[in-house]
Amino acid sequence: MMQMLAAGGLPVLTDDARAADADNPRGYHEFEPVKKTRQDRTWLGRAAGKAVKMVHLLVHDLPRDRSYQLILMRRNLTEVVRSQNLMLRRLGRRGADLTPTQLIEAYRRQLAELTDWLEEQADFTYVTVDFNDLLREPEPIIRRLNRFLGGRLNEGAMRRVIDPTLYRQRSDGRDDSSA
Repeated sequence: MMQMLAAGGLPVLTDDARAADADNPRGYHEFEPVKKTRQDRTWLGRAAGKAVKMVHLLVHDLPRDRSYQLILMRRNLTEVVRSQNLMLRRLGRRGADLTPTQLIEAYRRQLAELTDWLEEQADFTYVTVDFNDLLREPEPIIRRLNRFLGGRLNEGAMRRVIDPTLYRQRSDGRDDSSA
């Protein structure tokens, strides 16, 4: 999504502190200060008018003194857990002491709570994008995103960034990392 937004002409706030690797060959497009938003919000001054990648659990830490447009990416949670587990294994790190089923249920609960919370927030507008739908039929989603973000993005450039070969952890159990 961050690559699409950047290609479309929306400035992105990233520091490239986390380099591209086998799990994300095009990079992570993160901004490290986001992870410490609860303790230090000074980075928000640099974020106005820009796309910033943020884990769903950190959205609650954003201050209420401004308005936000949020793109909530949804993905098959089995795929998310499989991808995370493979990445952790490659890094030689352990994940949570939860079974995949428990982790999926925790994510489901967190996302439902976030969606309910967002509905009650006057300072947030949001749109949900399904990862698989975006790969399958990107044009209507790109049009909807462009409208949501003010209608100034280059939709063709956004479409050209999508690379289905990077979709490797599929819910059908295939690992297409060789693709």
